Amino acid sequence: MTGRLGELALGAGLVAAVATALLWARVALLGVSARPARAATWATLAMAVLACGVLEVALVGHDFSVRYVAENGGRDVPLYYTVTSLWAALDGSLLLWLLVLAGCAVLVGSRRPERAGPLQPYAMAVIGVVAVFFFALTYFAANPFASVSPVPADGPGPNPLLREHPAMGVHPPLLYAGYIGLVVPFAYGMATLLAGRADRLSVAVVRHWTLVSWALLTGGITLGAWWSYAVLGWGGYWAWDPVENASLLPWLTATALLHTLSAGRRTPALRSWTIALACGSFLLVLVGTFLTRSGAVASVHTFTASPLGPMLLGFVLLSVTVVLGLLVWRSGVAAGTQPSPLLARESVMTGNAVLMVAIAAIVLTGTLFPLLVQAVQGHQAAVGPGYFNRAAVPVALVVLLLMGLAPLLRPGRTADLRDLRTPALAGLAAAAVVGLLSRPGVLALAAFALGAYVLTGLAQALIRRPGGLRRYGWMTAHAGIAIVAVGVAASSAYTVSTERQLRVGESLNAGGVTARLDTVDRLGADSGMRVRVRLTLGGEAGGTSEPQLRYYPARDLTVSVPAIRSGVTGDVYATVLGAAPDGSGATVRLAVNPLVWLVWLGGGMTALGALAATVRTPSRRRTATPAPEVPVSVGTA
Repeated sequence: MTGRLGELALGAGLVAAVATALLWARVALLGVSARPARAATWATLAMAVLACGVLEVALVGHDFSVRYVAENGGRDVPLYYTVTSLWAALDGSLLLWLLVLAGCAVLVGSRRPERAGPLQPYAMAVIGVVAVFFFALTYFAANPFASVSPVPADGPGPNPLLREHPAMGVHPPLLYAGYIGLVVPFAYGMATLLAGRADRLSVAVVRHWTLVSWALLTGGITLGAWWSYAVLGWGGYWAWDPVENASLLPWLTATALLHTLSAGRRTPALRSWTIALACGSFLLVLVGTFLTRSGAVASVHTFTASPLGPMLLGFVLLSVTVVLGLLVWRSGVAAGTQPSPLLARESVMTGNAVLMVAIAAIVLTGTLFPLLVQAVQGHQAAVGPGYFNRAAVPVALVVLLLMGLAPLLRPGRTADLRDLRTPALAGLAAAAVVGLLSRPGVLALAAFALGAYVLTGLAQALIRRPGGLRRYGWMTAHAGIAIVAVGVAASSAYTVSTERQLRVGESLNAGGVTARLDTVDRLGADSGMRVRVRLTLGGEAGGTSEPQLRYYPARDLTVSVPAIRSGVTGDVYATVLGAAPDGSGATVRLAVNPLVWLVWLGGGMTALGALAATVRTPSRRRTATPAPEVPVSVGTA
């Protein structure tokens, strides 16, 4: 009965999504009332809520007659992780996707035209088409409500990696919200191309949704990095994994989009690029969805191989073809505009947008290259972290350089180079101090110098021209990025680690920290077995550390759970890699990771600062008046 109700909800949601797309298209083309279209949009959301609710009830109630519950539920799973199991596997995660997508549709479709802009019907029709595809994909190819016979007495539970950390309840929904929120800028970009006109209200909608989605995506990426660091036991937080890259790609192009939206206020010729970035960001979301759900790449983040791959790839290729076709159709000569001075804020922001797109191209090339080799030559290839570090990191450092300039510049005016003296001196001083005290390497040294330069420039700009919440918000976001750069440089350049096979009573040393192996305990559990080692830490750390090795026979999976002792100067990171059967010894890895907490701090500051920048203070509110609509080509849109 539960499964049947869920299937009915999915089927009704598909019908409602089709009605949403058609009715909003009718509003756009004929100018009729939008009331039926809004009702269909709400019905789509209601069916997505119902489908998610039914599956949650089945998970919590251990209804193993439902296939998804039989494969991902378990009686021994705590309630929290039972609830989060909804998005722990492929089919259920698509329900979360539908829920967020339908919620975005309602938020956009419910706004009055004088607030959402005259392109709202076109944009809603586009969102409706996207919803039709994903409802159809879920209903026909990834139905979580299929029945199981015979019904098992219990299930294996979700992947153990997904029930080792409370971030499971926050990271995926946060990442999904940022991912899927980019459908709104995409829809308005497509609407501009379809209608052949643009208006200021629509641009404001795009800016708001891009900023909110970017903030959520920033938070999701940061939380995912922390989760990886705290659970996977490998000692790092970013491995240039294909699926990690898939989340980074739309973040990079959305960053470029935010910069062109700001610079384009005074440089209309940039609006063509704004449309391309608005469309391209969501296309990269679709590419990431394909990578995650097709089984095309091997990653700890991917779901198992599924029949969704060809369907997703087909939708990606169709979407790219349609976008490129519309861009060509609306192409034209850009309107003549007075170019900004080289050292004006618009020029610097445009330069940063270009660099963000360049980094995205580098990352996309390295991510897709193994797939292309596999498809063309039939053998596997790999692109390691070395490629990304050598190609992308130097460009990112130039981004930091330009980022430090922007707060000190005025729109449309040439910079006064005297304003750069204090930030430049701070950067040089940081480089001198770090260079004299250590040898971190050229790139790390540049990151320390540029971090000091950016932070000093932001402080100087804020002292000279204090502003409202928005100004404080975007300055906090930029400061957060600089802090992340310093944290990445420090944790990459100064991390010290060692690995040894120890007998009880023996010690190993890393970075001035000593760890003595005291005990090796084997502990049984209903779901598997644990090996817990007790280490006594000496030197700067002190205290004890108890990393574990957990084995889950139902999944034939072994997980090394680290023990982390965090301090102001960094983390002591201990993992156990193996243990003697008689408890006489263990293989232990000990690492000292300096200042890694700056990565979490900076990422949080960036996300919160971006959210603060979305808030309009009462003093700056103005009565919305419809902006004139002008026919445009891509060059002048």
